[in-house]
Amino acid sequence: MRIVGILALGVMLSGCASVTRGTTENISISSTPSGVAAEISGLEAPTTCMTACSIVAKRNADISITFQKEGFESQTVQLTKEVPVTGAAGFAGNIVAGGLVGMGVDAVTGAATDHKPNPVIVTMQPLAPVHRPPPAAKKPRPPRAPETGT
Repeated sequence: MRIVGILALGVMLSGCASVTRGTTENISISSTPSGVAAEISGLEAPTTCMTACSIVAKRNADISITFQKEGFESQTVQLTKEVPVTGAAGFAGNIVAGGLVGMGVDAVTGAATDHKPNPVIVTMQPLAPVHRPPPAAKKPRPPRAPETGT
């Protein structure tokens, strides 16, 4: 019975980063100008928000955000996943509490990682004006000869 209790405790404590940091994080999204449509891919369901906004994303998600507004060039930002000091400490805590099971849980859930950049901030670039050549000068018509009557 003691072994079952120890195993149960080990499973509950496994995934130290999962326990201390969670498996999701808030990502703030903003732009200049504001009111830009931000299409977020990589979430469980496709999501669009108007800047400034924030989303909750799983730490192991591969996220990209496409910004679009009429009159501006669209931009796409690919978020990367990095292990910050706090994530590394939580992951290292598995040596004491979670062991290999905890390390596996943290690796699968991405609990030790953060998305970068966060916050996501973009400055939209106006579309370049379309340059049209000036209309060609029309040649003057030669004067018409007067019509003679019969």
